[in-house]
Amino acid sequence: MLGEVRGWGPVGQAEGARTLNSGQALSLYRTPLAELCRHRVHTRALGSQITNVLRCLYLEAWGYQVTVTELVGWEHSMKNELIIARYKGQRNQAAADRLKALLEEFGLTSLTATRFRLPVGQP
Repeated sequence: MLGEVRGWGPVGQAEGARTLNSGQALSLYRTPLAELCRHRVHTRALGSQITNVLRCLYLEAWGYQVTVTELVGWEHSMKNELIIARYKGQRNQAAADRLKALLEEFGLTSLTATRFRLPVGQP
């Protein structure tokens, strides 16, 4: 629906970190960027960051205008990202290309079958 606003919860961030840990991101481990995943806490943070970036690209590829903001809860200082997406109806091939490139770079192409299905052509 045109003008619809969508929210996307925190599901999937652990999946990105697990995939990075599983050795599927071999191209990353052959570079100095391997330091980003050497410690578990960093792998988890990187998985969260990558997941949010992929979510934004995915939504843009499917025709959403995306805004990202940071939330800080009152009860603790943990920060979360809120991704706000408004459907505009025009698929974005450049965003789909960047999404595909990031999935390949981080060895996460298996996620295109489940979480990040790429649009084929324009509607």
